[in-house]
Amino acid sequence: MGIGVGIVLLVIGLILVTGAIDLPEAVTSNVEAGTIGWICVIMGALALVLALVMNQQRSRTKHVEERRQM
Repeated sequence: MGIGVGIVLLVIGLILVTGAIDLPEAVTSNVEAGTIGWICVIMGALALVLALVMNQQRSRTKHVEERRQM
């Protein structure tokens, strides 16, 4: 789920940064759309990096199963 969220935030952020879509004035009365876009880009990149690090740690974990017979 983390990788998907990171990609979605990156795409939304890049759309807002490039100005391909204009947000209504009610949404951006105090903040520009480009600023919101850069925040989304940074958060998306951070989410991607954290998801990849956690997946790599999960793949290095060994699970040992011990069975005892009586």
